[in-house]
Amino acid sequence: MSLPERQARSALARLVTQRGLLRGNLLERRRVCGKPNCRCVRGELHASLYLVFSEGGTLRQRFIPKAWEARVRQWVRDYHEGRRLLEEITRLYYEKVRQRQD
Repeated sequence: MSLPERQARSALARLVTQRGLLRGNLLERRRVCGKPNCRCVRGELHASLYLVFSEGGTLRQRFIPKAWEARVRQWVRDYHEGRRLLEEITRLYYEKVRQRQD
C-alpha cells in the first residue's frame, strides 16, 4: 500500500470513528418575524439555520436549533471531508487499474 493511500485511509478511519457524519448542506435563512417594534423591521433580519438533504429523491429541510448548530456544522464538514478522502482513495485505485498494478 502506498504512502498516500495509507494516509488517506487513516484519515478516513479517524473521521468515521471519532465523530458523527451527516450528509447534506447547511442553509441560512434570514426573515422578518412580524413584530412591529422588532429590530428585523429595521433590516436586521433573524437568521435560522437549516440542514438541506435529499431523502428518497425528495429534497428535505430540517431546522437546526442554535444549541445544535456547532455540532451539526462539524458533522456536515466531516461528511464532506470523508467524501473527499474516498475520492482520493478511488483516484489511487483508478491509477492502479490504469497501470495494471497490484
